[in-house]
Amino acid sequence: MHRAPVAEAMRAYARDGALAFHTPGHKQGLGAHPLLRALITPEGLREEVSLMEELDDLHEPSSCIREAQELAAELYGADAAYFMINGTTGAVHTMLMGALCPGDTVLMPRNAHRSMIGGVILAGARPVFIQPEVDARLGIAMGLRLSDIRRAVEAHPEARALALVYPTYYGVTVDLAAIAREVHAHGMLLLVDEAHGSHLKFSGRLPRQAIDAGADMAAQSTHKILGSLTQTSMLLVRGPRADRERVRQAASLLQSTSPNQLLLASLDIARLQMAESGHALVDRAVCLAERLRMEINRIDGLWSFGPSYLKTEGASGLDLTKVTVNVRGIGLSGPQAEHILRHVYKIQCELSDANNLLFILSYADTEREAKALLDALAGLARDHRGSSGDIPVPSLPEVPRQGMDPRTAFFAAAVSVPFWEAEGRIAAEQVMFYPPGVPILAPGDVISRAGLEYIAAMQRLGLKVVGPQDAGLNTLKVVSEL
Repeated sequence: MHRAPVAEAMRAYARDGALAFHTPGHKQGLGAHPLLRALITPEGLREEVSLMEELDDLHEPSSCIREAQELAAELYGADAAYFMINGTTGAVHTMLMGALCPGDTVLMPRNAHRSMIGGVILAGARPVFIQPEVDARLGIAMGLRLSDIRRAVEAHPEARALALVYPTYYGVTVDLAAIAREVHAHGMLLLVDEAHGSHLKFSGRLPRQAIDAGADMAAQSTHKILGSLTQTSMLLVRGPRADRERVRQAASLLQSTSPNQLLLASLDIARLQMAESGHALVDRAVCLAERLRMEINRIDGLWSFGPSYLKTEGASGLDLTKVTVNVRGIGLSGPQAEHILRHVYKIQCELSDANNLLFILSYADTEREAKALLDALAGLARDHRGSSGDIPVPSLPEVPRQGMDPRTAFFAAAVSVPFWEAEGRIAAEQVMFYPPGVPILAPGDVISRAGLEYIAAMQRLGLKVVGPQDAGLNTLKVVSEL
């Protein structure tokens, strides 16, 4: 358990001294530009090779990568762990393509990340969207209610799976074990986008990780919360319901045939770090976040919700390391507060929305970082009060009606029409604000007036538009009328 097989194999190859007449072109740093050498370090460049016998093959692992994945599965309590080098987007795509066939029905929340929509398009599945619970005070979507899931299951007994987000970007969780029992009783798979939950395993004060709560597959962003390099994630599989060979084939189909060995080694080392001291490190982050939340709530005009606020069917638990700060009490919008913190106090949040800022405390943070954040928030509330708290923010729109399935709409002939003339037409592109990357419009949606008004309001507040061909939102792409 306390080994890093991939990292060890890379070091052994670099030290063996074989003259490189193989890729990559920089030849173990020999031809690297000084900027690249400074960025990666000479040792990193010497080890930045792949596909040598000692370094194994991500698509057919038989030695160090296989051992590293088995160690990860053991640590997380899974039957299998797959290393992903194209992010949790790739893990989600693999999970959906490994579980679904063209034409399959899949239940999913409307506040799913854009990668879920992409996975549905790739798999050719038919999504049935379920409206998540929405918190009016915060203005954000929470989790799915079990009662709504039951109604969806009864209405769509043909559904192959429920694809769920757990926890949400803001750390909100639901009773996942009860949901697992419900969908399994109807012969369905439970597939979980657990991008923000790779650390849940390592503290008894946090909600249970998805695999332990009964999920058949869970896609985790190791890089988001733990210590691997950006773009690295894991897909965990547990139990007999998922076809592991099908998942392996999907992973091979979707991932590069030239995986970066540094990325793989970083996953291996992040797993090692958690095996060595994960519980102590994550527990420290939990304690820091709890004290920070308590101090924030003593600042006039700021509010950070905690577990006691979450007492509903769609919001019953919280990842304590996610600290959401509502700033409307000081007369600022989220984007305004983010801008001030970034440029005046040199504090960068994870995201801002219309009403809130989200801060992530990870295993890396200490009292010093927590104090700097608290001091900046106190300064923000004291010295930068505004007046935009009076700007009306529309509620999140209801789940749009589906005019066609996302894959059909994605490949359909499309035209651009003026933004406000898109009402009633079928969307041919995604529109979202990033982060969190949750589509307000997705291919196949019938565009509603409420949806357009919400998008326009978020744009006025300064949130970053992602997805549409026209990022200025003067036009939208819609499916051509026959």
